[in-house]
Amino acid sequence: HESFPVASSTKASLRDHNTPLMRSLVERRCVCNAANKKPRKSPAEKATGGAKGRKANGVPQTNGEGGDPVTLFEVVRMGKSAMQSVVDDWIESYKQDRDIALLDLINFFIQCSGCKGTVRIEMFRNMQNAEIIRKMTEEFDEDSGDYPLTMPGPLWKKFRYNFCEFICVLIRQCQYSIIYDEYLMDTVISLLTGLSDSQVRAFRHTSTLAAMKLMTALVNVALNLSIHQDNTQRQYEAERNKMAGKRANEKLELLLQKRKELQENQDEIENMMNSIFKGIFVHRYRDAIAEIRAICIEEIGVWMKMYSDAFLNDSYLKYVGWTLHDRGHAHRHVRLKCLKALQNLYTNRELFPKLELFTNRFKDRIVSMTLDKEYDVAVEAIRLITLILQGSEDALSNEDCENVYHLVYSAHRPVAVAAGEFLHRKLFSRHDPQAEEELAKRRGRSSPNGNLLRMLVLFFLESELHEHAAYLVDSLWESSQELLKDWECMTELLLEEPVQGEEDRQESSLIEVMVCTIRQAAEAHPPVGRGTGKRVLTAKERKTQIDDKNKLTEHFIMALPMLLSKYQADSEKVANLLQIPMFFDLDVYSAGRMEKHLDALLKQIRLVVEKHIETDVLEACSKTYSILCSEEYTIMNRVDIARSQLIDEITDRFTHSVEDLLQEAEEADDDDIYNVLSTLKRLTAFHNAHDLTRWDLFGSCYRLLKAGIEQGAMPEQIAVQALQCSHYSILWQLVKITEGTPSKEDLVALRRVVKSFLAVCQQCLSNVNTPVKEQAFMLLCDLLMVFSHQLVSGGREGLEALVFNPDSTLQNELLTFILDHVFIDQDDENQSMGDEEDEANKIEALHKRRNLLAAFSKLIIYDIVDMPAAADIFKHYMKYYNDYGDIIKETLSKTRQSDKILCLIVCLFLPLTPRLSLSVSPLVSLFLSHPSSSLSVSPLVSLPVSPLVSLPVSPLVSLPVSPLVSLPVSPLHRDGIEFAFKYQNPHGAEFPPPNLAFLEVLSEFSSKLLRQDKKTVHSYLEKFMSESMSERREDVWLPLISYRNSLLTGGEDGDRMSVTSGASSKTSSIRSKKGRTPIHKSKRIEGGSVSHTETYTEGTKH
Repeated sequence: HESFPVASSTKASLRDHNTPLMRSLVERRCVCNAANKKPRKSPAEKATGGAKGRKANGVPQTNGEGGDPVTLFEVVRMGKSAMQSVVDDWIESYKQDRDIALLDLINFFIQCSGCKGTVRIEMFRNMQNAEIIRKMTEEFDEDSGDYPLTMPGPLWKKFRYNFCEFICVLIRQCQYSIIYDEYLMDTVISLLTGLSDSQVRAFRHTSTLAAMKLMTALVNVALNLSIHQDNTQRQYEAERNKMAGKRANEKLELLLQKRKELQENQDEIENMMNSIFKGIFVHRYRDAIAEIRAICIEEIGVWMKMYSDAFLNDSYLKYVGWTLHDRGHAHRHVRLKCLKALQNLYTNRELFPKLELFTNRFKDRIVSMTLDKEYDVAVEAIRLITLILQGSEDALSNEDCENVYHLVYSAHRPVAVAAGEFLHRKLFSRHDPQAEEELAKRRGRSSPNGNLLRMLVLFFLESELHEHAAYLVDSLWESSQELLKDWECMTELLLEEPVQGEEDRQESSLIEVMVCTIRQAAEAHPPVGRGTGKRVLTAKERKTQIDDKNKLTEHFIMALPMLLSKYQADSEKVANLLQIPMFFDLDVYSAGRMEKHLDALLKQIRLVVEKHIETDVLEACSKTYSILCSEEYTIMNRVDIARSQLIDEITDRFTHSVEDLLQEAEEADDDDIYNVLSTLKRLTAFHNAHDLTRWDLFGSCYRLLKAGIEQGAMPEQIAVQALQCSHYSILWQLVKITEGTPSKEDLVALRRVVKSFLAVCQQCLSNVNTPVKEQAFMLLCDLLMVFSHQLVSGGREGLEALVFNPDSTLQNELLTFILDHVFIDQDDENQSMGDEEDEANKIEALHKRRNLLAAFSKLIIYDIVDMPAAADIFKHYMKYYNDYGDIIKETLSKTRQSDKILCLIVCLFLPLTPRLSLSVSPLVSLFLSHPSSSLSVSPLVSLPVSPLVSLPVSPLVSLPVSPLVSLPVSPLHRDGIEFAFKYQNPHGAEFPPPNLAFLEVLSEFSSKLLRQDKKTVHSYLEKFMSESMSERREDVWLPLISYRNSLLTGGEDGDRMSVTSGASSKTSSIRSKKGRTPIHKSKRIEGGSVSHTETYTEGTKH
């Protein structure tokens, strides 16, 4: 380490990198090979002895002319020694023989680039830089594109760190003398400049990183020199201003000399920095490789922060601003480095005046980057905008802020949290300490948090995303926890009388936000849709969660009854407030002796149940009772008594209301209908979460449904609720049976109930009211799923009596319902529902239809409904792909897994039924009699199916080759040929057999025959053909021609003909002319057949 300054000479201009590096060197001695490892010599020994090799960190090194020593590259790569020691050893060798040491340093840069070559002394004497670099390029390993800076693994990651540290330590240790010798730095900068211009990425990348780190180290040296200059100048001024008698002239001369030396050194350092900046940075910051661009931007950010007086100006900032506009995924790291470099600058408020022009010029680009498709870039852009806001609120316009505000609702949590931090800084930060102290003494809406909560509610309302309060709370959770956990203030605001002019919806929004904060505190994880799932909490987070849960429980045990009392008439507010008990620690009721508050809560819930019939309110009450009735809590008995009393009263009213309604029949008025509907809604909501079988609600509901079917005048709401309540009753009875040891009488009784209810639901499918039909359909699907053959699995063979298998009539009715209510045109539905239907209603209707299709598809997948019913589902795949494509594709996938052969038959053969008329039914029966199939043929024949040309291609394309290969192909062809020629044409031998058209079906399978099997099948076909048939070329004989050609061709040609053969194409065109097949369908299928052929051919190759 050179610890003393040396007078520097006049700075010579840097050599051009195309001149020979060793032009100024005269004959130097070559480095000899170190044959054996020798003890490390002291500097004095090295100076006097004729050493044949130098040692770096105690390891003998040579220039590679023989032997196997460790190079400087290996020392840095292994990183076993401190970098300070490595650099000190190199400096010692440089003092003894600077040419040899410099040659080692040059080879270090070459080898760090991944080059296997070594620069030798003769190359320096006789070759220029460009020639040396070209020679080194030839030494690269062409088998791999990796080099040390891009190689994976912790070893090479550590190497990158050591490489950068070596350069920084080297400059730091040489900053007082060696870097001013007009030799070391000139040679290194010249080499790095040449390497950075290379077309080899490894050279360019490595040299750019080295040059930028070298520049950073020089900037640090320049900063130190600047500080020393300022100190020396102050000392000089202080000494010169002394009185003549006290002034020390010698000291003045020394200070003047020192100031001059420092200025000369500063000039030399600036010349070096200018050479690196203009020779390397200006070219490489726009390199095609994103990693190289990122290095340049990262380092210029360091320079501007480290030495802001010299670098923080528009001449350097413009490079960062220009690079902000890099586009594409490959350059996202460049954009990231730009934003992080700017963050480091905007963090220091003292630098804001120098950044003002840059902010005005590039602010719009930074704001637009908050919407970057790369989420990590968007996060950093929002953080930068937040720093700009902290430094100067005037720098951002209202429009700029609004662009960030809406990001608090982003599904990507880091983006939302960053936007939440921005929103907190903009709206919720307090800047007046005196005003804060005065407000802290107030309570309610005048308190500090009261004003902030009102601002939060107003922001929530203005955002017009009222269903996303949970997202808003989660976004602000990390930055505004103190505000969001101030439940006392929220309660005070709600219990106070509203100020005139405040709208009711502000209270609703505050309640919604409050419930979301309670959920966030109690569950300690983001809402659904944010994050990948629940992560394991740390000990500190777990403790915070427990403390928050205790705090909110203790507060709302007393506050919730008062809130319910005030808002019991408002269904929306009550439904939200009743979610709060879900997050209670219910042990607090007993531990804190707060049973009176429990009684108050139960009283308020009872009043809510009696006052409301809205479904969401009643379900919230039911769920609250269910939570409070948990057996693990001591309050269970008290809550159970209150619940039983409530159900008793509602059931009594319901029973009497039903009797009155049934007696009056058609003469029933609106009051009778309302009494039945209101009590039935309450019971249905409670039956969902509570076992009410001891009140025998099924009997009354069944009577209502039977009366509605017989009389046809039952209001649809009563019918829907009666169906749902009966469904819950059956499920609770099943739960009771499966949990215990049921008797035969219990099983018979439940079977009788289920059978009667299924019959009622089946009758409701023909109801004139769509809601009733949809409800009946969903309950039929659910019950058929529950009481299917899977009920006896898992050792429950005793429940065999409860298994129901739908008959063909019920299956057909379910399928017909799906075709009539799911696969309908959107325009037809809009017309039926009215032209004023908005987008939200359209989405809701589509969601309902998807649920209907999914319920029926489950029956197909689990073999409850016969698989041939799936044909009418599959054929709509293309037309309704956007609405139901995922459901149909999943159904096809699952059915294929359960029965590959039958699924194939369904996909390929059923669509041919109308074209072949009923004559195909015997063959279909033949296929269904295959051992792998357990289905009957009757529903198969009766299904309405489309011709082959209307079959969607995509589901067939998705079928793998394996199901086709596993089919017994040769027997299929044999039986098919026999079927085609089974009957003779009654008009004579010159007319084709009636079933000849089926040969066109068989041609679809010819491609799966092996070559020798094709010959066998063809020979079998010839036995049925007469000589006159072979000569026929009329259109009616095209199926025979097509099938025969498919057997005579082999290889890939046969595969292509099996999908769209020339004969079948011709048939399609002829039929189009006759008007039997629409032209537009022929064109559509023609395109589809090509894609099928290509995919099919690819599958066979694989």
